[in-house]
This record gives sequence, structure tokens and C-alpha cells, in this order.
Amino acid sequence: MAPEPRPAWQEKPKAATSLAKGSALILITAIAVVPFWVELSTSLSTNHQLLRNGAGFTLWPQPFSLQAYRGILQGGLITKAVGVSLGLTLVGTAASLATTVLLAYALSRPGVTGGKQVLMMCLFAFLFPPGLIPTYLVVDNLHLLNTYSSLVLPVLVNVFNLVVMRGFFQGIPSELYEAARLDGAGEWTTLLRIVLPLSKPVIAVVGFFYAVTYWNQWFQGLFYLNDASQWPLGTLLRLLVTQGSNVDANGSTAAVINQNPIAEQAATVVLAILPILLVYPFTQRFFTKGVLTGAVKS
Repeated sequence: MAPEPRPAWQEKPKAATSLAKGSALILITAIAVVPFWVELSTSLSTNHQLLRNGAGFTLWPQPFSLQAYRGILQGGLITKAVGVSLGLTLVGTAASLATTVLLAYALSRPGVTGGKQVLMMCLFAFLFPPGLIPTYLVVDNLHLLNTYSSLVLPVLVNVFNLVVMRGFFQGIPSELYEAARLDGAGEWTTLLRIVLPLSKPVIAVVGFFYAVTYWNQWFQGLFYLNDASQWPLGTLLRLLVTQGSNVDANGSTAAVINQNPIAEQAATVVLAILPILLVYPFTQRFFTKGVLTGAVKS
């Protein structure tokens, strides 16, 4: 395919400008890739090699070893934390996505009783979020402490995602809604058979945002769950990285990582990052259409 002709007003790029752009691109890419590569290489190394290097990390595993991954996946607190995070991400994303879709669809339709008031309440909560103490008291009064519901219900709907999805629904041609009404379709039929099939980009993007939020959740687990055996991976990972030592299944200080502590800490970081990296390529193509189309609608 021939390149598009350059506009008359656009001058030919200079060699120095092209070199500067290329150098900046390489630098930014290195800043993003090198830390992850270091963690991956460290997780695939042996503790003897890491101690011999003296820096606590390596750029190339010699010899290549899966000892760290076997150590953290053979059972125990880390394995359970991975399962908790997976379940929390799947259930939380499904619940948040369903709630956001229903609320956004209701707020996007004209003439809904109380729709404007509900939207103003959502925007007010977005601009003036409650503090930690009021949120904790509400969770406590609802008897949600030490339950996984405390990690889902307080963050069930994100107002930014709600506004984006509402704008996308408003961008669907009104003729489609009118045609559905003429065919005798109710609100549920219109939503399920017309709106949702046309909204795959925004649903994919919003679902990805929710999944990242739930998967990376760490503060809520530390705040609402007193039992360390219930912690998601993010909460446990924070303890591994900041303190180096861990807690056992009963919540007391113990050495969960024993044989290969440095490599197993790096392996835990890789496990925390890897699922999002695997999912992102499948949703990336929806980002421009999903976010921008929904964000520019009033």
C-alpha cells in the first residue's frame, strides 16, 4: 500500500527530529519493559545466583529455574490468594458490569422518572467521595466485615464507567429504539437484543477497567479483612514487597517464602501482572471506539 501523500502545509521531517522521536520512543519503551523483564528474569533464577550477584536481581537467569513458581504454587497462602483474586475479579467484574449496564441504560433513556436526580447523585458522589471512616462504618453496620462482599459492594459502580457507558447508549440512533417499540419490544428486549449487541466496544472496555480494579485491589483487603487467609493477592503482595516477611494462614508473622525468598517475591509480582497483560491485547482494539465515543456524548 502506497503511503498517503504529505499535506502541502506539512514540511518534510528533518533527520534530527526523526532521530529525537525514535530515541524518545525507545527510552519510553525501555522504561516500561525493563522493570518487568528484571522481575521475570529474577523469578526464573535461583537464590544462589541472586545472592552471588549481590544486587538481588538479574537481567538473565543462569541457570533457568522454575523453583520459585513451584514454591509459591505448591499450596499455602499465596496459592489461596491467587484463587481469591481470580474469584473476586470474575464475580466482581460480572456484578459491576451488569449493574453499570442497567443503570446506564436507564439514565440514557429520556423521560425516566427521577433519572436526572439519580445522575446528579452519582456525579456528586464522584466529585465528593466519602472518607475512609464513613465508608468503614457503613460496611461495619451492614455486617460486611471479614466477608468478600466488602471488597465488591462499596465499589460496585464506578461513576466514570457509568458516564462513559451512558454516553455510548445515547449515541445509538433513536430510530433503532423507535423501530423496536413498533415491533412490540419492551425495555428488556430492547436492551438485550439491540443495545447490548451494538455496545460490545464499550462493554469490553468498561469490563476491562473493572477487572483491573478488582485484580489490583489491595487496600480494601487490608482494611476490611482481619483474617490473612482471606486476603487477595494484591494485599499479600504489598506485604511481601514492603516488609519482605509474610504472615501465615492464621495472620501471625511467619516465613511463607523460605527456600528462595528473592525469586519467589519476584514470581509473585509476575503472577500479579501476567493476567492483565494477557487480557489487554484482546480489549485494546475496543479502547478508542469504546471510551471516546462514550465520553464525548452528553
